[in-house]
Amino acid sequence: MAEKSKSLLLPFVAAAVFAGLGRMVFQKILADKAARENRVAGPVDEKTRQWISEVVRTPREAPRE
Repeated sequence: MAEKSKSLLLPFVAAAVFAGLGRMVFQKILADKAARENRVAGPVDEKTRQWISEVVRTPREAPRE
């Protein structure tokens, strides 16, 4: 009987998927580390929080020509 040829497509696809997931996890870890070191989102005091809330709720006027 003739032997079945085994396809190499599935192992290559699986390797590509795992490599992609690993790369995404690695990028996420690096981004979290950079954000922690640079204090991108630090604590906000009450005055700043109120100012941001007011600015977000107040509609802007259209620029005049």
